[in-house]
Amino acid sequence: MTRLLNYFFRGLLVLAPAVVTVYVFWLIISEVDRWLGFRVPGVGIAVTVVLITAFGFLTSTVLARWLLALVDQVFQRLPLVRLVYSSTRDLLDAFVGEKRRFNHPVVVSTHADGVEKAFGFITGEALQQFGLRDHVTVYLPFSYAFTGAVRVYPRANVRPIDVDSAQLMAFIVSGGVTHVPDKESPPTS
Repeated sequence: MTRLLNYFFRGLLVLAPAVVTVYVFWLIISEVDRWLGFRVPGVGIAVTVVLITAFGFLTSTVLARWLLALVDQVFQRLPLVRLVYSSTRDLLDAFVGEKRRFNHPVVVSTHADGVEKAFGFITGEALQQFGLRDHVTVYLPFSYAFTGAVRVYPRANVRPIDVDSAQLMAFIVSGGVTHVPDKESPPTS
């Protein structure tokens, strides 16, 4: 009986992540198809990707840049809209834009004794406007969430680490469960 339970839990550990992932993406694809009125699964996602790519291509023209700058100015002047718009734009720029911010992984000593440490990303190095010339802004993502905390630390408490930013983010978000390969040794396949 114990052996059967072990097989069951081993199967669950292998199948659950795959099934949940497929289910979540199936829900997303089905919902987009429903919104757009398509009956063939996946057509809505394909159409959405094509439209977003076409929009990206069109925004590279001079006229489109002027129009986008105008929209940007209007959104920046509206009080509540400005908050949502600028936060969303900055968040997307931080991950995929030309001004990517999560590309400086660090380890931070969070207490004076140096015992406790946290992983994060430097997001700002110029804090003179706050009277903190020798400090940096560090974003500390939370585990199992798409949120985090912004903290300000003395530069001496922040040490850059040589690790891929995406792998560090996966490590943090997974609660430290995801494996980050050593830089010295090649990954095993």
